[in-house]
Amino acid sequence: MVLAVLGGGLLIMGLVAVATGILPAADAVALGERIAPVLGFVVAITVVAAIAAEAGLFDRLAALAARLARGHGGVLWVLVVLVAVASTVFLSLDTTAVLLTPVVVTLARRVGLSPIPFALTTVWLANTGSLLLPVSNLTNLLAESDPAFGSAYVARSWLPAAVAVLVPVAILAVLSRRALAHRYTPPPAAPVADRPLFVVAAVVVALLVPALAVGDPVLHVPVWVPATVAAVVLAVTAALRRPGALSFHLLPLPLVLFVCGLFLAVTALGRLGLTDLLTAAAGTGSGPLDLLRLAGVGTVTANLADNLPAYLALEPVAGNEHRLLALLVAVNAGPLITPWASLATLLWHGRLTAADVHVSWGRFALLGLLAAPLTVGLATLAVLV
Repeated sequence: MVLAVLGGGLLIMGLVAVATGILPAADAVALGERIAPVLGFVVAITVVAAIAAEAGLFDRLAALAARLARGHGGVLWVLVVLVAVASTVFLSLDTTAVLLTPVVVTLARRVGLSPIPFALTTVWLANTGSLLLPVSNLTNLLAESDPAFGSAYVARSWLPAAVAVLVPVAILAVLSRRALAHRYTPPPAAPVADRPLFVVAAVVVALLVPALAVGDPVLHVPVWVPATVAAVVLAVTAALRRPGALSFHLLPLPLVLFVCGLFLAVTALGRLGLTDLLTAAAGTGSGPLDLLRLAGVGTVTANLADNLPAYLALEPVAGNEHRLLALLVAVNAGPLITPWASLATLLWHGRLTAADVHVSWGRFALLGLLAAPLTVGLATLAVLV
């Protein structure tokens, strides 16, 4: 409800800016064309996650992970770290936020551990782990297409990407050491209520994962296409098998409204002088202090206005490979403080709410204030190595 109200207010602000000419209509249309595929993917993958959870797929995956860890809470957490990083790198941060979150919550509950360390691990690594490949984050795709970046994206991104994963993992390991230092008895797999629906969900998700990984970079098929096909197949199957599971609540409409309003409002503010202000704050140069300055501005801007608008606003002041990569570090690994800093965080929170898990935004922000500066700072310095 709060997200819908905020989104409605921001959307009204944006529409007023268009009506008064502050934001030209042509620019608003161009902005819509850029974010429409992202929102299409978000809606489709949210539907996939909801129906797959209803089918019992995440319960089975959680039981499998619990058996693999052989009763060690710390080993179980390491498995979650590895899966979160792999999912983010190859499938994108939004996919990790939507598909992995219900798995780790179910997993923690099944073995008697607190779901909070597992949930925080998922959302932190969804953001900080999204530097390695272009497909990992939409900001990477935008940067890769920038002439200033050159070629061989992975050759330039791998070391900052590794640092951006290792730093938050180390922080989480220290913060969660007591909560994870427990043994448990691996629980048996829960019975499947509707086997045909379960089988269809398992096959669809199994096919969707590689489709998302190779579609955009190899086949040049936008990720929203396979996600939409998967959502339609699961929705039709659920309508035939469990029609009561389908409702408009499956669609993340408040989130879509919020994102549309946010992008319009931030773009309009750019026309009113925000872009000039950010340009002056970000400075120039490619030395260590120059890159840290740019990354600091990018981190603050991402946490105030979402990481994608932050990247678009600061992209013109990057200018070369080192500065573009430092900006990517900031807008990918820095959005750990405010709930709206990245779309992945909002999606993650939606999955937690659906699972009746509540994380205080105050606690989230305090932990983010610890992790974001360390992660962004060290990963930015790695850009120069």
